[in-house]
Amino acid sequence: MTDSTTPPPAAPAPAPGPAQTLSLISFIVGLASFLFALIPVLGFLGGLAAVILGFMGKKKELAAPKWMWLVGIIAGFVAIAINIIFVIVSIILPLILVASYGTYGY
Repeated sequence: MTDSTTPPPAAPAPAPGPAQTLSLISFIVGLASFLFALIPVLGFLGGLAAVILGFMGKKKELAAPKWMWLVGIIAGFVAIAINIIFVIVSIILPLILVASYGTYGY
């Protein structure tokens, strides 16, 4: 016979999932830096942060999903490359145009 005033035993708390904070942040920052790759400082620094966090997540968070840190690393490298190409083109192209304009004696 059970006492009706005694509460039922509490269920055990669920176990926490695998740590995936660095991988998740790398994923988010990598995609954001890929979207903002044409903004010189923001795209480069965001891409750099995504690459660093992605490699840290790969090393420290073994149970985290592989795709998270992998997308962060790839998107970060692509954002860095696009950013460098954009900066080079935006600096060199005006110089070429000014140099070619000056040779015609206008």
